[in-house]
Amino acid sequence: MRDAVTAIAADHAPDRSHGSERLRLIWHNIFPFVVVGAIWEIIAWTGIFPRRLFPTLEDVATAFVNLTITGILPHHAIETVIRLLTGFALAAIVGVTIGVLMGRSRRAEDIFLPLVSIGAPIPGLAYAPLFLLWFGLGNLSSVLLVGFVSAFPIIFNSWTGVKAVKEIWVRSAQAMGANDHRLFRHVILPGALPYILTGLRLGLAQAWRILVAVEMLAAVPWGLGWLIFGARKFLNTDIMMAGIVVIALIGIALEKLVFQKIENYTVVRWGMISS
Repeated sequence: MRDAVTAIAADHAPDRSHGSERLRLIWHNIFPFVVVGAIWEIIAWTGIFPRRLFPTLEDVATAFVNLTITGILPHHAIETVIRLLTGFALAAIVGVTIGVLMGRSRRAEDIFLPLVSIGAPIPGLAYAPLFLLWFGLGNLSSVLLVGFVSAFPIIFNSWTGVKAVKEIWVRSAQAMGANDHRLFRHVILPGALPYILTGLRLGLAQAWRILVAVEMLAAVPWGLGWLIFGARKFLNTDIMMAGIVVIALIGIALEKLVFQKIENYTVVRWGMISS
């Protein structure tokens, strides 16, 4: 009987260990947010800033819930996400294509590198007046500007990734009779993929920054940028913070559900980076 009890306890020990490890991981992830939230609450309740300008977390949560129930916040979020994904998709397709061409062709590198080097350091908002004049107010100018600005880090990282592929890999594949198509598919692209994913992450961050700002300039009727800037006029800081929280949640969702999935399915599974 004692041996049976011991065996059952031994079988459940890994489950308890796994559960405690999972709790530690969750706590490790939320701890920074707990610290920031505590500091925020302390500042809000000390009255350093007026309550209207520095609301408590309860005020922000109330605004978030009310805007969500009425459907206002989801409508703004959906409009912004559509613009974001459309512009970012354009940037990803064009950016990866140009970056890979630059890495594989010296002529393409000579043509595109000076243009990209000049255009990349210019702040995205500096292009906004031109795009608004060329394409008018509304969604088209917003989407195209998002795609244009976010393409630069994608191009740079894709180009760097192709250049970083080890020459011995290429020569070994060529020695085994790989043609250009198989060489690109099985050597160049897998070797450059960690850099490409980094470029896509940086491009998405650029897309968020420019989109939130240009939504107000482009006079679009809906969008998180429009919501945040509109709330600023009436000192509705709680609504501004609710919009910022939605942007953060969408960013986390894209990271976990898109980029991390792609990374786990490719470079992690291939053993190129650790999970």
